[in-house]
Amino acid sequence: MPKIVVIINAGSGTQSDNEALIKTLQDGFDAHDLKADIKLAENGEELLEFAAKAAQSDCEIIVAGGGDGSVSAIAAEVIKANKTLGVLPLGTLNHFSRDLKIPQTLNEAIGIIAQGKTAEVDVGEVNGQIFLNNSSIGLYPRIVHKREQQQHRLGRSKWVAAFWASVLVLRRHPFLDVRLRLEDEKLMRRSPLIFIGNNEYEMEGFNIGRRASLDGGKLSLYILHRTGRWGLILLAVRSLFGKLRQAKEFEEILTEECEIETRRTKLLLVAFDGEVTAMKPPLKYSIRAKALRVIINGE
Repeated sequence: MPKIVVIINAGSGTQSDNEALIKTLQDGFDAHDLKADIKLAENGEELLEFAAKAAQSDCEIIVAGGGDGSVSAIAAEVIKANKTLGVLPLGTLNHFSRDLKIPQTLNEAIGIIAQGKTAEVDVGEVNGQIFLNNSSIGLYPRIVHKREQQQHRLGRSKWVAAFWASVLVLRRHPFLDVRLRLEDEKLMRRSPLIFIGNNEYEMEGFNIGRRASLDGGKLSLYILHRTGRWGLILLAVRSLFGKLRQAKEFEEILTEECEIETRRTKLLLVAFDGEVTAMKPPLKYSIRAKALRVIINGE
């Protein structure tokens, strides 16, 4: 019987009663004759502390319960210790677990962990920071940064804060002048947003924003060319109807590594898996092929 540590982010999107959640988890693992040491992290610092201790322990599986940011942070420790990651979808969007085809109900997700089928998947890295889904510079991290300010200072809900943050950022409509160094070429671009995905994202049809593969060994760069506010709104509309690849303002590049430099910018806001931090350019992106062993849906 494998030793399992389950780390739950108490602040993730789907949780309201943490005591009830812990009981549900305990009952779920007990039903599969699995002994799980469940730890509830009250904040990000405690989550990282629990993950580091679990990585140093003799447990074999570390289960991350939370949103994509929490799962990504725990995955970084799992990779260091060469352990196995399990995922419980307890966040708002749960992109990583959906791309792994893990059921989005808690009991079914525990059932997948009990089955124990694993695969090795790729992770992205930027200046030493791991990401499971994607990273970006430009509009998105600015909006997230403004959203968090709206939430903390004005007490607004996440979605209301996101709306007003988008309005504030688009009013200024910032652009980045960047130099991209790829494997065999250099590019100059002026863009409001550069998105770097861990493997290729779907850009057509109803699966837009999803990934068919997590072990293709490539970063996918999506660059918006210079466009006005109405152009960005049009791109958003196109995305709703799965027509992004038809947009002339949209450019896609597949590569194993990329370096991004900016002019007159000492620090850049960089988003990775929904979290935002300031980094000093150049930003050095690379794909770490099959670096993470994770429990997947075996069906």
